[in-house]
Amino acid sequence: MTADPEGIRVLLVDDQELFRAGVAVIVDAQDGMSVVGQAGDGLEAVRLADELQPDVVLMDVRMPEMDGVEATRQLFLPDRVSRRSKPLRVVVLTTFNLDDRAATAIRYGASGFLLKDTTPVMLRDAIRTVHAGNAVLAPQDLSTLLDGQFQAAAPTPASYLSLTEKEREVFAAVARGLSNTEIAGLVFASESTVKTHVGGILRKLALRDRVQIVVFAHQHGLSETR
Repeated sequence: MTADPEGIRVLLVDDQELFRAGVAVIVDAQDGMSVVGQAGDGLEAVRLADELQPDVVLMDVRMPEMDGVEATRQLFLPDRVSRRSKPLRVVVLTTFNLDDRAATAIRYGASGFLLKDTTPVMLRDAIRTVHAGNAVLAPQDLSTLLDGQFQAAAPTPASYLSLTEKEREVFAAVARGLSNTEIAGLVFASESTVKTHVGGILRKLALRDRVQIVVFAHQHGLSETR
């Protein structure tokens, strides 16, 4: 597939036009990424995401008409996901650390959150990180966010039981936030083998990325699996 000459395509979503303008300047100044659209509310965000097919959406959590949580949920509805030719990543923008709404957005499919007063370097790195399929917050913060999001553990699905013993070992390590390098040392395998195992886990569990493995583990009471 031919590489997109625009690099990472970013959609900005925030009801404050001045804030969007500032973020757009930062993103467009980076090598390998560009702003392809801007939206002032969740309704417009969903419409533009369908139309423009961005790689990454920077999504404000609090907006009129439709907030960022509901917009994220709609962006990851199965019928909408199936129509895309490439993965979509969402980063929630919030004013508050460990925001409950950010946790809900992550459950719906977001790859993490950033505080609105983050630095340009952190913003750039976050866009590249989620585009690669990883989370943009520390594993311990992700676990803290998800604690209490599920009132009771859901039954372990048959898809998890279909994992091999080695895949379950890798699953547990990913759920704890370990990198492929760290997992390779833990399970005595090469990084390429670990990457293959992660791909198999995602496929068998019908998950999009490593962030969703962490969510899955919390949802089904598997986050302490060893």
